[in-house]
Amino acid sequence: MSNDNDNNNRKVVKIINRNTGSGFYFLGFLGAAIYYIQHAVGFWPGVVGFLKACVWPVFLVYQAMGFLKL
Repeated sequence: MSNDNDNNNRKVVKIINRNTGSGFYFLGFLGAAIYYIQHAVGFWPGVVGFLKACVWPVFLVYQAMGFLKL
């Protein structure tokens, strides 16, 4: 009987994840990768461009902080 009581007293919790930031990050990554790879003159500059595309938010935040003088 205690199992029936435990099942009746359980609460149902719905977790709604509305995280759209990863989608915007992916679009930014894709755009940066296309930009850097298009402007590469060889294979290794293309690899460096891909790596830059992976960390483009670092450049964005650095420039924003410099602009805001923080």
